[in-house]
Amino acid sequence: MIDIPEQRPNHSAGNGTTSAAVCQADNDRRTFFARISIALSGLIAAVIGIPAVSYVLAPIFRRPPREWRPVGKVEEFVIGETVLVEFEDPSPLPWAGVTADTGAWIRREDAATFVVFSINCRHLGCPVRWVAGAELFMCPCHGGVYYKDGEVAAGPPPQPLAKYQWRVQNGQVEIQTGPVPLMYAST
Repeated sequence: MIDIPEQRPNHSAGNGTTSAAVCQADNDRRTFFARISIALSGLIAAVIGIPAVSYVLAPIFRRPPREWRPVGKVEEFVIGETVLVEFEDPSPLPWAGVTADTGAWIRREDAATFVVFSINCRHLGCPVRWVAGAELFMCPCHGGVYYKDGEVAAGPPPQPLAKYQWRVQNGQVEIQTGPVPLMYAST
């Protein structure tokens, strides 16, 4: 076996002697730069991580507002007819403009009963249209089809059309608005 001598760092003070002060300064510098690297890494992780975590947790802590919006007088709705009604989104931003307007499909079933469907397809949120002759809701984006009761007839939608809660107040039909009901469970 060959004996290899252990190599040690050569810290010389210029005159051939080892200086403990120079060795200590080297260690202090390494420690300083290691701490700076750790601090900068932590800062970068916080800058990247805080927005990502808040994005994931925001739906848990922020509940969108729900408001009752009038959509028309009771006598304006014909029994058995499905019509489009428009209303303002419950949480419009000041600069939203026409994008704050949305709609719903409402049908008067009998003298005292209404059914109100979201205008948005449950697949990807495209607005569905009512085809009166076929009594179907059709989604133009990916071919989703719903029966008049909102159940899926064909295509990619995973769930029936979402329904809005409704009530009659002082002769006005009102619907309880909320976030766009794409994949949200609703009754």
